[in-house]
Amino acid sequence: MTDSNPVDQPVDKPLDEPVGAEESEPTGPRVTDKRRLDPQTGAVRHGFGSEGGQPDLPARGPADESPEVLDSEFAEEVARGDEVHPDTTLAADLTRDLQRLQAEYVNYKKRVDRDRQMHRDLAVGSVIESLLPVLDDIHLARQHGDLEGTPFAAIADKLDGTLTKIGVERYGQPGDPFDPNIHEALMHIEAELAEGTEGTTVVQVLQPGYRLGQRIIRVARVAVADPQT
Repeated sequence: MTDSNPVDQPVDKPLDEPVGAEESEPTGPRVTDKRRLDPQTGAVRHGFGSEGGQPDLPARGPADESPEVLDSEFAEEVARGDEVHPDTTLAADLTRDLQRLQAEYVNYKKRVDRDRQMHRDLAVGSVIESLLPVLDDIHLARQHGDLEGTPFAAIADKLDGTLTKIGVERYGQPGDPFDPNIHEALMHIEAELAEGTEGTTVVQVLQPGYRLGQRIIRVARVAVADPQT
C-alpha cells in the first residue's frame, strides 16, 4: 500500500468558485440614476448630467432644499436660454404706442386751448376796435357832464359793465408814469407835478387806452410833462 503525501497532491478548488474571482468585476445589468432632483429631498444632485451630457451644477445645501429656489448659476443659465415670448414683445410695443398717443393728445389739447383763447381775444379785440369811436364819445360826454341826469347814462354804465365782464379794461389816468409801451404822447407841456415825482408823467388823457388781458387794443393818447429841475 503506497502512502500518498497530501502536501504533494494538488488541492482542487471548488467548481462553483470562478477562477480569478478576486480580480474580476461583478457582472449583470448596470443601473444609472439620471434624475436631476433627489427623490428624497428634492435638491439638485451634485454633478448631475456628467454622464448624460448636461452641465454640472453646484450642490445645494440644507438651507436650499426647497425646489422653488434655484441656484444662481442655474438661474443664469435659464435666463440665457429662455426666449422672449411673442406676447410679451407685443404688449411692450402696444404700451409704447399708447404712451406716445397719450403724449400727442395732451400736446394737441394744450395747443387747441391756446388757439381757442387766442381766437377769442382776436374776435373780441376786433369788435372793440370797431366800437372805439362810440366809446370815445361816451368818455368825452362823461368828462363834460353831459350824461348826468339823462337816460343814456344808464346805457353807458351797462356798456362799461359788459366790457369789464368780457375782460376789456380802460386805462389811462393823470399822474400815471409815462410808459411808451402803453402810452402815446401827443403833447409835451410844462406843468407842475406833485412833489417827489420822478420821470415823465401823464398830465392829461386825450383818449383812454383799451386792453384785453396782456393784449393792447389801443394805446392811451396823452399829454405829458417832465418834472422841473
